[in-house]
Amino acid sequence: MNLKSLADKLGMSKTTVSRALNGYPEVSELTRERVLRAARESGYEANPMARSLAVGRSNVLGTIYPLLPADLGDPMFLEVVGGMSGALEQKRMNFIIAPVTPANEMPSYEQMVRGRRVDGLVVSRTLVHDERIAYLAKVGFPFIAHGRTQLDAPYAWFDYDNEAGIRMALERLLSLGHQRIAMISAPLAMNFSAQRRASFLATLESAGLAVGPRHLVDDCIDRRAGYSAVQTLLAMTPRPTAIVVDNHLAGVGAVRALLDAGIAVGRDISIIVWGSMADTLADVDVTTIDQPNARAAGAKMADMLLALINGKPAASLQELWQPELTIGATVSVPSARS
Repeated sequence: MNLKSLADKLGMSKTTVSRALNGYPEVSELTRERVLRAARESGYEANPMARSLAVGRSNVLGTIYPLLPADLGDPMFLEVVGGMSGALEQKRMNFIIAPVTPANEMPSYEQMVRGRRVDGLVVSRTLVHDERIAYLAKVGFPFIAHGRTQLDAPYAWFDYDNEAGIRMALERLLSLGHQRIAMISAPLAMNFSAQRRASFLATLESAGLAVGPRHLVDDCIDRRAGYSAVQTLLAMTPRPTAIVVDNHLAGVGAVRALLDAGIAVGRDISIIVWGSMADTLADVDVTTIDQPNARAAGAKMADMLLALINGKPAASLQELWQPELTIGATVSVPSARS
């Protein structure tokens, strides 16, 4: 039995039957139960393509992603994408990644929206001032931001508490007696990096410590940049006794630079990195600010975007999860030689 036959049997339109089968909120519960019962009794199974045409949807969500060379080997990125894909597969939907060059990012958004190739988009690596989010909000295209931005309108977003995570890391270092603490940051145009830097400065200011500009290194979003940043910090006199790195990609390079320089990590210099390092430096037990349940976070974002598409207000779709400080072997009291 096809959709038309089921609709004729029920005396309803194909659109009403399709919407009932797909859980649309505008269909009454009584009608939905009647349609579902008839579908079960007749052995009806939906044709995904026909269903999409009937309701004007592609049943595909996606992200336009300016991939960095390390992204496809980044376990955190893959966990989040895996969570999204898994959640959508259960609903017989798909998730696609459209890799682009940075120069072609905005034209790709405009092309995707005009062609209605997906039902909604996940916007990743949000910026402090993000033209992608401003554009999607202006044209009314469904999206969820993986991270926050400065926008004078309600929008759906999912994020971890950047301020709290950095504060936890610094409180740990301060409690051990560290006073010369450096920070290695991603580009500060990225919202997470700006928030983490602001928290770093505010926490140290509250502790009565001033931070010299030489102890703040930014534009580090990969291993090479993290490695170079640590080399710069080690050349200082006096050098920092502790380093906080605001992203795990730069963190891998930072730890490697310390090891290559013959530094006893955690004894000569302490280091805390934001993000899991378990699959990247398995022989070093790094103290980290973890974003737990990355796969669950991906699934949550997929569910939130579907809720938005189905009519839930954007202002009610905002999730802030808490990071966790995972104590490893790379933090201790400052060395007497420091």
